[in-house]
Amino acid sequence: MVKAAKDLFDPRAFLAKVGAGKSIAKFGKGRNVFAQGDVADAVFYIQEGKIKLTVVSDQGKEAVVGILEPGQFFGEGCLNGHPLRIATTTAMESCVITRISKTAMIAALEGKPKFSQLFMAYLLARNSRIEEDLIDQLFNSSEKRLARLLLLLANFGKEASSQPIGVNISQETLAEMIGATRSRVSFFMNKFRKLGFISYNGKIEVHSSLLNAVLHDKPEIDRRPLRSRIDRGWPGERAP
Repeated sequence: MVKAAKDLFDPRAFLAKVGAGKSIAKFGKGRNVFAQGDVADAVFYIQEGKIKLTVVSDQGKEAVVGILEPGQFFGEGCLNGHPLRIATTTAMESCVITRISKTAMIAALEGKPKFSQLFMAYLLARNSRIEEDLIDQLFNSSEKRLARLLLLLANFGKEASSQPIGVNISQETLAEMIGATRSRVSFFMNKFRKLGFISYNGKIEVHSSLLNAVLHDKPEIDRRPLRSRIDRGWPGERAP
């Protein structure tokens, strides 16, 4: 009977309910969930809305480093020993957020296998996204970085048709996210619109033609093992 009860555990229902160490709050557009430098003592889960992550350098330069959507966690750095928040999280629209204290989060990870699987799947997906972002930043032009960002914001891959971006995102924000100037982003956006890759109807709508263009010109990464490349005399790599 105990085993059957465990099998019925629903991690998403668990996150949607108030309980020991858990609370749920609504955040209006523009309100911070937490700010850079705040004490890191909880993990957060997005039920509704989108959250923007920004970081400010010691020189006062601000950069947008991510946009999070429903079903994603944030603030998990507290589980890794970070005493203070390293970013500011701001609601881009009306949001419903679950707050899980560090103690309750650790207890859930240790005692609820299905919840642990959900959280692990999130961490693996986020790690893959970080790797893809790094490759994008290193090898792609700012135009391609913008195209990829628009596709990600429109959740392409989940649907095959044209997809609107769920929130209004300024060109300044897009520029910060791809490491370019606003004027360059404006130039590329106008180019994409003329080519039929995107359209404006109150919000940016991304068409599948943009995805096809990106896939057609996607840089290939050599995934062969290093030893294999050395044995084949790959340029610039020599055996020790």
